[in-house]
Amino acid sequence: MKPEELRKLDSYFKRTFNPQMEVRARPRKNDSAEVYIGDEFLGVLFRDDEDGDLSFNFSMAILDIDLDDH
Repeated sequence: MKPEELRKLDSYFKRTFNPQMEVRARPRKNDSAEVYIGDEFLGVLFRDDEDGDLSFNFSMAILDIDLDDH
């Protein structure tokens, strides 16, 4: 992803979900980025410009052990 896209997405995630969220470039990948809170990996953002319509898709896996009540 382009640095400008990363900055805009980082701002969007901070504003919309949590100010501690951070969008980071992925090593050796230019079509996606990673989302973190601190050192905790949350998921992957994919860039989709199919048919000339640009969008970004966020994919986050949720483990069943994370669903247990604490």
